[in-house]
Amino acid sequence: MSTQARGQGGRRAADPDGEMPATEKDLAEDAPWKRIQQNTFTRWCNEHLRCVNKRIGNLQHDLSDGLRLIALLEVLSQKRMYRKYHQRPTFRQMQLENVSVALEFLERESIKLVSI
Repeated sequence: MSTQARGQGGRRAADPDGEMPATEKDLAEDAPWKRIQQNTFTRWCNEHLRCVNKRIGNLQHDLSDGLRLIALLEVLSQKRMYRKYHQRPTFRQMQLENVSVALEFLERESIKLVSI
């Protein structure tokens, strides 16, 4: 392949009509299959969180403090967390501790996370 056919960083340049190669489209942030999976998972989470009056609108943002993740795990397992967690995490460190509590819970319940 000539240097003219390559774009920045050694990647193939886009087609002349401005289209990305198919593999790059599939990996793009806004790829249709990713949006479908994200919407499906969000609806599934909300269905389970309904019984504790919680809701997820944006997976990345709403799960980042660990509170909805903990609530979802408690609903699905019908068990309480083994450790205390921050009910009102105001700092990033508190949010990360909450996520760690959730991951520790999964580990103690022998639930393995694959491809995450």
